[in-house]
Amino acid sequence: MPYRYKYSYEHLDFIKIRQGAWQLLRRWSLYFLGSIVLAILYYFIFSAFFDTPKERGLLREHDMLTTQYASLNNRFDQLETVLNDINQRDNNIYRTIFQADPLPLNMGVGGSNRYEELEAFKNADLVIMTDQRLQNLLARSYAQIISLDTIATLAKRKELECRNIPAIQPLRNKDLTRTGGSIGMRIHPRYKVAKMHTGIDLIAATGVDVMATGGGTVIEATTSLQGYGNKIVIDHGVGGYTTLYAHLSAIKVKAGQKVKRGEVIGAVGNTGMSSAPHLHYEVRKDGKFLDPLNFFFIDVTPEEYDRMIQLATNSGQSLD
Repeated sequence: MPYRYKYSYEHLDFIKIRQGAWQLLRRWSLYFLGSIVLAILYYFIFSAFFDTPKERGLLREHDMLTTQYASLNNRFDQLETVLNDINQRDNNIYRTIFQADPLPLNMGVGGSNRYEELEAFKNADLVIMTDQRLQNLLARSYAQIISLDTIATLAKRKELECRNIPAIQPLRNKDLTRTGGSIGMRIHPRYKVAKMHTGIDLIAATGVDVMATGGGTVIEATTSLQGYGNKIVIDHGVGGYTTLYAHLSAIKVKAGQKVKRGEVIGAVGNTGMSSAPHLHYEVRKDGKFLDPLNFFFIDVTPEEYDRMIQLATNSGQSLD
């Protein structure tokens, strides 16, 4: 059993005092608590002025991540510049050419509460802003991919339209003798009364080649002694356009046949209600008659076009 010594004024000497278990426990408890307090005090003093190796490592990692986020945002700036340029080209060039609705420049990303768990952290604004920009770039990139796919589809459709829309004369210039009356009220050659003329009369010798003015499918190739006489009708498959070639002396295609622009489909003649060898040529859009002169824009010079307009306008007589 441990002892402790106490000075006795009565005996003028140290006397041995026996300690109980409770006193020993109390004494050692005080020592222990004092040590803990000193340790905590030392820890806070040390932490305030010195970083532990782990803390130094975390600080380095934090600085590195902050730098990386800044670099990432710089790259986002570059990507946004590129995307804006693509978007501007898309809207101002491609979609204008193909008559498509413009693509929105800014696309918001929903979900305002998705960053709620991050808001309590230091530099949360940087992390949230970076993620928002990333999500916005991903959304815009995906939309741009869809847009380019749409443009590709429109381009294919326009390519077909460019190949098939009536755009040349059905007769070569060297074979064309004169241009007769175009669309409008004309004197009928047999009835001698004003009657609506639904096409243009292109005068040429019998047997001269007649060409398809655009690609398409022959939907009618018939012979007759009345009206249009021997005729061909082509459905061009785009825009509701059809063309008619009448009074032919020969038909060189059959119904259901695919033809290309410039392909020979028949020959000039004088059949049906025709009064002289010529080609009666019509252009229709959704069943409505259009002036064929407006579709001779590939193989006619401005001077030739002006001359044809004057001849067609001044001619009050039709040949059919």
